[in-house]
Amino acid sequence: MLQTPGLILILGVWAGTFLSEKDAERYSLNKDTISNLILYSLIAGLVGARLAFALRTPGVYLSSPLSLLALDATTLAPTEGLLIGITIAIIVIQRKNLPIRVILDALTPGLAIFMIAWATANILSGDAFGSPTDLPWAIQLWGENRHPVQFYDLIFAVIILGVILKKPFMDFGSGIKFLFLFSLSSLARLITEAFRGDSILWFGSIRAAQLVSLVLLIGTLWLIRDWSINSSTKSFSVSE
Repeated sequence: MLQTPGLILILGVWAGTFLSEKDAERYSLNKDTISNLILYSLIAGLVGARLAFALRTPGVYLSSPLSLLALDATTLAPTEGLLIGITIAIIVIQRKNLPIRVILDALTPGLAIFMIAWATANILSGDAFGSPTDLPWAIQLWGENRHPVQFYDLIFAVIILGVILKKPFMDFGSGIKFLFLFSLSSLARLITEAFRGDSILWFGSIRAAQLVSLVLLIGTLWLIRDWSINSSTKSFSVSE
């Protein structure tokens, strides 16, 4: 049976695909190209996320292999699924010789919508919960008053979507809109991870997601600068 968080994610995929198809028209891209790319990446990402989760908890699936087919969004490994989905998308883009930066820009609004859906699904499922706190806006979850991290994530996701939809990124060159989404998402995760109660710790005290987010933030900021300079140089050369 499909649970409510899973339904929210499906709606997020549908809304994100619709928005990305609309954005594709602005970049003179074929809508079918975008929808097919999303479909391939989604299937690969979901399968990869489920298999990665199964590798973390092999005992559950060895005793009940059919559980791999369960429509349960809480038994997915989102990070691994995202990486696998992106990898498949890059492979498809390269094989079809598509303009990767333009494609990434067209996909950006859909990804921003899906971030909102993911945060909403976590609110409904109780996943990605916060650490214990005595703050007045704490929520009761798993027997303790906790930071409402899922709501923090939702607020950041809505703000990021607003920035992505409002700012005229086409003026900055191809790929910049996607990099802005990636950098803002990394910054948001860097902040909210400090309040998570289910963080993976490295060396006893370093929050893995914060370290990864910091590296990604620095990397995307460097790429924004590099791609913007290259776009400006090309525009200057053309004008001459």
